Amino acid sequence: MNTIVKDWQIVSVLDKGELVGDVLWGICVDDSTYRFSKGDYVCTSRIVKTNEQLIKTASGSIYQTLGEGTRCQILLKDFELLRHGFSPQQIEKLNQARPNQLH
Repeated sequence: MNTIVKDWQIVSVLDKGELVGDVLWGICVDDSTYRFSKGDYVCTSRIVKTNEQLIKTASGSIYQTLGEGTRCQILLKDFELLRHGFSPQQIEKLNQARPNQLH
């Protein structure tokens, strides 16, 4: 049983220049666990293992990725935005629009 995602990204979460962990962010194509609907965003717990197109997280969930993904980084202070559905690119635009404001 797994969740299939497209338009996916491995997001490195950084705090004061140190890696906190990597998470998967993407768009749900199919979910045999019934946690996500088709088209929903998915933001996982910390990635513990990757094997070709399969990603396992700290919570024990398995995600299958479709197509080519990308890698990006966000700051820990922005992690809640990611968890609430903002893509890393949207978070970057928000930070550029309000450079010194805290969330």
